[in-house]
Amino acid sequence: MTATKEIQSTVDGGFGKRSLGQRLIGANTFWIALVLIALIAVFIVLKPGEFGTLFTFQTLLIETSVLLVLSVGMTFVIITSGIDLSVGSVLIFAGMVCGKTMEALSGGNASAAGWGVIGIGLVAAVLSGTIWGLINGFLIAVAKIPPLIVTLGTMGAALGAAYLLNNGSDVRSVPTVLNKTLGYGTSFGGIPNLVLVAVVITLIGAWLLHTTKFGRYTYAVGSNAEAARRAGIGVTAHLLKVYLLTGFLAGIAGFMSLAYYASTTITAHTTDNLNAIAATVMGGTSLFGGVGSVLGTVIGVFIPAVLKKGFNITQVQDFWQMIAVGGVLIAAVWFDQRRRRQRNSR
Repeated sequence: MTATKEIQSTVDGGFGKRSLGQRLIGANTFWIALVLIALIAVFIVLKPGEFGTLFTFQTLLIETSVLLVLSVGMTFVIITSGIDLSVGSVLIFAGMVCGKTMEALSGGNASAAGWGVIGIGLVAAVLSGTIWGLINGFLIAVAKIPPLIVTLGTMGAALGAAYLLNNGSDVRSVPTVLNKTLGYGTSFGGIPNLVLVAVVITLIGAWLLHTTKFGRYTYAVGSNAEAARRAGIGVTAHLLKVYLLTGFLAGIAGFMSLAYYASTTITAHTTDNLNAIAATVMGGTSLFGGVGSVLGTVIGVFIPAVLKKGFNITQVQDFWQMIAVGGVLIAAVWFDQRRRRQRNSR
């Protein structure tokens, strides 16, 4: 089957010969899931009374919620054979715009603001993130500038703009009701509200990627952009939409972070872009495009989180976490390259 026919099969809704289950799990996800399970099992055996507790897993879920939302957007980008280095800076910028908006609307006393002000702040965060996504998408899809260069530039620009908005310091005045409700609030049997938001966004992302035409086009563009174009896909428009989606999710992540930390916490997010890329790739999404799954990304997000939590509980230096995550990341890329070579040799 030629590349164009393979793409046409995807566009028509068949996803080749893959079942829905295969699409959700992905070709590279099974082994990385085993790694995650093995890590959890090891830490439970070593410290059953500390690691194997409901509180520990609840904390893990909360700590990964913001990164998971970023990584869902990154999954779409990398499947198209692109990259987005700016998501961490866009998150910071969106949180800063949200915080400054709520401050302005509440006369400088955002702590006492109500849900009306919070709603406007959310809209401001989402719009500011989406605008950066639009800028990335236009420069990449329309101006044809490589994604690495574009997002490297907007990474610095968004971070600089965030600093300018508040003279280089964090916004620390956040509505108390937002922090107590979304940041630390729980519902449905003690599940943190922040986690529920991340789960809903992840499920929507999985549905969008694995069951809709938008998802089929995403895989098609990443597999072979020229063949996708010949099959009738508007590649330029689709890439623009993908980067818009990533900016939109970065805006939501910025709002979630603001709710949790009750501050913009600029320094805490400077490596979020690399963490999102690492999690997505560790979850089996190919840097070469055309392969990936949201479930794999979820697993990839939890591997470094479990390592960090486990090393802290077992009193192992955090530096070993960096080494372990780096090893898993390199192994994931090696596995992907090996799989591609085997497929191309057939």
